[in-house]
Amino acid sequence: MSYRLSLLDKSPVVTGEAPSAALQRTLQLAQQAESWGFHRFWLAEHHNTDRLASPSPEVLIAWIIAQTQHIRVGSGGVMLQHYSPYKVAENFNLLASLAPGRIDLGVGKAPGGLPLSTHALQLGVHADEKGSFAEQLRLLDNWLQTRAQDENDDEEVLRATPQPARPANRFLLGASEESAKLAAELGWQFVFAAHINGDRPLLEHSLNTYSTLSKGQRALVAVQVVVADSPAEADLLVSDLKHYHVQVKNGPSVNVGSLEQAERYVRQGGFSDYLIEPRTPSLLKGTAAQVHAQLEALHQNFNIDEFIIDTPIAEPVARHASLALLATHHLVEA
Repeated sequence: MSYRLSLLDKSPVVTGEAPSAALQRTLQLAQQAESWGFHRFWLAEHHNTDRLASPSPEVLIAWIIAQTQHIRVGSGGVMLQHYSPYKVAENFNLLASLAPGRIDLGVGKAPGGLPLSTHALQLGVHADEKGSFAEQLRLLDNWLQTRAQDENDDEEVLRATPQPARPANRFLLGASEESAKLAAELGWQFVFAAHINGDRPLLEHSLNTYSTLSKGQRALVAVQVVVADSPAEADLLVSDLKHYHVQVKNGPSVNVGSLEQAERYVRQGGFSDYLIEPRTPSLLKGTAAQVHAQLEALHQNFNIDEFIIDTPIAEPVARHASLALLATHHLVEA
């Protein structure tokens, strides 16, 4: 195989179990991903939901790097709109100092939750001081720059300490040409979120824009994948999978996983002029051979060298089996 596989985990919680069980599965999956040969293991950020136990990827990263050996571990991603760029830089400089050469900082523009959690996360933040997402990202990039310490003005120069010998690799997650341009401008790697927006023309335009502006650097692509022993079994695993797009007039749009979430988003935001549309989930499904054929086609057509694999399966046994089939087939073919 001529492409790498990496893994995105959201710590899904099964109905009736404690969140600690989901977090133990996340650790076990990271260890398994390392043995399978996955290149990266990323943790998502989701707020105010009983179904996912992953509000703080930084905390999980620290836990996982202590119990794995070499796999890169990172955020997929930190929802920067909620936080001080300086504090994010401190967190990831600390992680990069704990595990040199193994830390990835992925940053996303989405809220990672509905308006109630967004309001709580940003309580006390002055919106006029926060600036746009692009301005926040530029500040974060600035704080991540390693600067030599001057003993004469140590207290007069603001640095995000500790200053790591090998800083975290930086990734911007997005699904637009605007995000591709911003990533190229700052020298960050771009990750196209095809697991959220699988529009092929948009994917092609965004990747071409990034490649042109970054002078040939290739983007990563996140995809939803379901693998089973047969196509019929794969179809069955995704039969209940739904996506909904909420478009608010003169406001932010979001993608959510159920009509209930879409309606909650509208209620919590107090929106009156909006549109809720069902969307066909964008995913690759089938047997391991079929899914890898689809990945190979994407690799050939769009020059994609690395895929971030997201699986929508929450049931633990089926989820592990899907990823095992994907990984072992990749190892055999590589």
